[in-house]
Amino acid sequence: MTDPAHHPEHPTSGEQQQPAPDSEVLQFAAKIFNLARQGEVDTLAAYVDAGVPANLCNDKGDTLVMLAAYHGHSQTVSALLERGADPDRPNDRGQTPLAGAVFKGEQAVIEALLAGGADPTAGIPSAVETARLFGLDDLVVLFEGR
Repeated sequence: MTDPAHHPEHPTSGEQQQPAPDSEVLQFAAKIFNLARQGEVDTLAAYVDAGVPANLCNDKGDTLVMLAAYHGHSQTVSALLERGADPDRPNDRGQTPLAGAVFKGEQAVIEALLAGGADPTAGIPSAVETARLFGLDDLVVLFEGR
């Protein structure tokens, strides 16, 4: 049942309706996310240097760091972290880039994230929990030593 006094399409005095992004903005965002997925470090870094937010995230909450980490691009991860990206920002499912890198077995990405200050205990499941789940004792020891 709906509240006849409250119609989402007509914001009340305390609410502000967000404008829908236009197709050019969505296309540009898709391009930026693809650069992270593909590890196009120089181009992506140039866009961030020009003003694209280092913590830009998609509709699932995946940041540029998450996308680069999950696809195994350690240099891209490092470049984003150097530009202020948050190494621990979880996506909408509570997953962090470090846990994703552990899941994918991306050692170089794990090292880049740790060097950039990633917390192995952040997220659900955390990188520590993910390493335990997959029996990666060397990573558990590494993470617990931090």
